[in-house]
Amino acid sequence: MKPLYLDYHATTPVDPRVLEAMLPFFSERFGNPHSKQHAWGWDARDAVDAARSQVAELVNASANEIVFTSGASESNNLAIKGAVSARRDRGNHVITIATEHKSVLDVCHGLEREGVEVTVLGVDRDGLVDLDALAGAMTPTTVLVSVMSANNEIGTLQPMTEIGAIVHERGALLHTDAAQAAGKIPIDVRAMQIDLLSLTAHKFYGPKGSGALFIRKMKPRLSIAPQIVGGGQENGVRSGTLNVPGIVGLGRAAEICRLTMNEESRRLASLRDRLFDGLSRRAGDVRVNGSMPRRLPHNLHVSFDGVEGEALLMALDGLAVSTGSACSSGSQAPSHVLQAIGATGPRAGASVRFGLGRTTTADEIDYAVERVSTAVNALRARQPTW
Repeated sequence: MKPLYLDYHATTPVDPRVLEAMLPFFSERFGNPHSKQHAWGWDARDAVDAARSQVAELVNASANEIVFTSGASESNNLAIKGAVSARRDRGNHVITIATEHKSVLDVCHGLEREGVEVTVLGVDRDGLVDLDALAGAMTPTTVLVSVMSANNEIGTLQPMTEIGAIVHERGALLHTDAAQAAGKIPIDVRAMQIDLLSLTAHKFYGPKGSGALFIRKMKPRLSIAPQIVGGGQENGVRSGTLNVPGIVGLGRAAEICRLTMNEESRRLASLRDRLFDGLSRRAGDVRVNGSMPRRLPHNLHVSFDGVEGEALLMALDGLAVSTGSACSSGSQAPSHVLQAIGATGPRAGASVRFGLGRTTTADEIDYAVERVSTAVNALRARQPTW
């Protein structure tokens, strides 16, 4: 059986056009962008500046609002810790939601141990936060709200424009982890009133280890406390010699996504629907986790009744998907996202996250339908009560 990669939420291959842009900066154009005395440094500086503009254009920001990091986890840490530290005189309350990535939830729990008040809001069965609950949770001491734009497991898209309006009306800052959303769906930090936004290159066909944090500089101009110091790079927000090849790759990947996003999103949504229809027809008793209308175009997260997660994983050898039991089995812990939407328990079945990508074809989708439905039906046949 041929191997097939359908785990594009975990990571993506570097686009050949991105690699081509990066390669000269490993050996030929190897200067340090902070070497101001010679041409090698000037060349690297110009390349970094160009990439900063490319990333900014992807989210409708200004170039001077982009700070380069090692990825979304670092950006999340910098945004949350930096904002809370800088605004301690204004309040001591942070709000987030239960389905956030661990790089947000663990940071918030760490702040809680330091005396910060943290409210973790639940979500509905589609994974959407209740806007009235968000508004009701905000207090005069709320300094930051962190809500993920698109969930990394179930693909749910939060109503960021409405959330931004609520947060700003009450004088707090809005941070969003856009690691899964950037490059896949349109993001406008101005229209959505986003103050801080995290993204990473390897989720949209750029290199691993290269990310960025948008920090609003206009209306109002924000200051956050640095978490890595010693050198003063990135205007003192994030010290350390810049990863020029990675930054160039991030910029080129952002540019390609900006130019092709609309067409690619339509193509992937069509393939995603083809996958769901095929599984529903061939396997039956397929339950969607998350909202179908408010979902990333390349995401499908489903559970199969009457199937045990680890057994399905073994049966799908060679098919790269993210699988896991929706109920705790052995050492396999249930997903905190599935727990939050109520999709766990002894009868929850096996869950599978399919992540489609730039090279995914209709033939590959049909092959995946065949592989998965055959495995699911065979496993169900072994269940005496099915």
